[in-house]
Amino acid sequence: MAAIQHFILVFDHAKGHLICDPLDFGHDSKSAVARYSALEHEYRESTNMDIVLVGSDSLETVKVTHANYFDGTAAFSKYLRKMELQPSQ
Repeated sequence: MAAIQHFILVFDHAKGHLICDPLDFGHDSKSAVARYSALEHEYRESTNMDIVLVGSDSLETVKVTHANYFDGTAAFSKYLRKMELQPSQ
């Protein structure tokens, strides 16, 4: 079994894409959690941002398990949720 690697994804729903390449912390969980916390603090006022800390065997696996952040469907699904919450006219 491969050791867990840590990645952070920063997705902007308003733009519909990741705002940077996935941040790769390798096996350094403490640094990953510290950076995750800093990013959450930085974007705390923005409802358009998803900050995701993922543990996986590889970035390739993250691209499969979190494909919606890489192919743009995360932005679309948030748009649909917003439409569902709006009252019918």
